[in-house]
Amino acid sequence: MLRRFSRRVKRFWAQLALLSVEMTIVLVLFVIALTAFVYITRRVFVLNKTKLDNAVFNYLKAHVSERNNDIMEFFTFLGTHQFLIPANLSLIAYFLFIKKHKWHSIKIPAIALSSLGLMFLLKGLFDRKRPSVPLLFEAKGLSFPSGHALMSVTFYGLLIYMIFKSVKNPALKWTLIGLLIILIIIIGSSRVYLRVHYATDVIAGYCIGFLWLVFTVWMLNKIEKHSKRKFDKVVEKPELKAA
Repeated sequence: MLRRFSRRVKRFWAQLALLSVEMTIVLVLFVIALTAFVYITRRVFVLNKTKLDNAVFNYLKAHVSERNNDIMEFFTFLGTHQFLIPANLSLIAYFLFIKKHKWHSIKIPAIALSSLGLMFLLKGLFDRKRPSVPLLFEAKGLSFPSGHALMSVTFYGLLIYMIFKSVKNPALKWTLIGLLIILIIIIGSSRVYLRVHYATDVIAGYCIGFLWLVFTVWMLNKIEKHSKRKFDKVVEKPELKAA
């Protein structure tokens, strides 16, 4: 009996330590993303610095080719609404009808729609024009922050969070997470390669996307726990009366 209790106590402290490590890492990344966003915003709109944007454009210019054009157009498509809307709807259907996980099916559209609203709000607030000479095609709308970068972080980042929490096999878990991180980076880079965004637009999109994802996941998890506690109380009351 004592041995079993001792094992449970050790398991509890191990889980608590792991949770603390996770929270510490997320908090550090949150502070870094916030600091980077403030720094980029000040650099672009207060100091009017363009050195980084020009340097990245010049570097990518040396790598322009027909093959790379096709590759970057494909990856940029994976960050468009034409792809993300069906992808979100498919995920909602999967969690709602197959996995029967109601809260995941709520979190997905809540994060997607709020991210979209935040993107339009920030674009209107900063009102930065896009690069004047795109590589292949013109893009509509304003430039800062990059919508592709922001929406990629919130959508694929949510997938990363779900994989981290649900996939048990460590090799599979970290392989999937690594591939999704690479995908996010390439989607953002494709926008600069195609000259429809500045590098600072993409960095800002990554930062604000991460900040919003962390905030919304935390908030929705709080609401989920509160809702479950209320439901449990409602279920318990009839049982007490029956007793």
